[in-house]
Amino acid sequence: MSKVIAVANQKGGVAKTTTVHSLGAALAERGNRVLLVDLDPQACLTYSLGLNPSDLGHSLHDVIVHGAGADSALVKVKDLHVLPSTIDLAGAEIYLLSKTGREYGLSRALDAIVHSYDVVLIDCPPSLGILTINGLTAAQEVLVPLQCETLSSRGVGQLLETIGDVRNYTNSGLQVAGVVATMFDGRTKLAQNTLATMRDTYGLEVLDPPIPKSVKVAEAPGMSRSVLEHAPRSAAAVAYRGLAETLEGRLR
Repeated sequence: MSKVIAVANQKGGVAKTTTVHSLGAALAERGNRVLLVDLDPQACLTYSLGLNPSDLGHSLHDVIVHGAGADSALVKVKDLHVLPSTIDLAGAEIYLLSKTGREYGLSRALDAIVHSYDVVLIDCPPSLGILTINGLTAAQEVLVPLQCETLSSRGVGQLLETIGDVRNYTNSGLQVAGVVATMFDGRTKLAQNTLATMRDTYGLEVLDPPIPKSVKVAEAPGMSRSVLEHAPRSAAAVAYRGLAETLEGRLR
């Protein structure tokens, strides 16, 4: 059975896209069939995989807005499959607002192909708009990348309220897989206190291992690689492999 995981946090700059790409690569290394869905009109995941959004035939915008089959937009990049994004997807926000069942656009699109994958990772945009709602409605679980600082922590409560709304109206079975600490510096009290807040205030599981801050992670997208390819022995690559192992135990 496929596991569909939305990776979401409305605060930008928390390594959400990096986590989708790196975790997807790590799961594929372990023999899983992995689909990455770029639900962000900024198309950062698409770009990080080495795809030029301007050169695509169909994209996720065509699937959601024009009813193209999801398989017509699929692109294979090494061991990963991706439903790519373009800036046109920003127009889908406006389009969907006027449509009945607007929350289910992505879910309907994935229905035809999800059975071909062990894991589907959805890179949600840094907002709580209709595209993110589509991602949460299509998912079974939510993974929350968290930079361990005050402003990032503050947004988690807002995200949990949105998840509660999604449970009430469009996806009653949606679960929170947990929090992933990104760009982590365990030497600081702020980092430790932020993770304690996730457990004590919000009751969220903090998944091990945390992902350490590394320039290798920042370099990788410019080379159209995940950090696992760019610096396979780096602490960040090792951590993402560990996170993949943690999640894989929940896939069966």
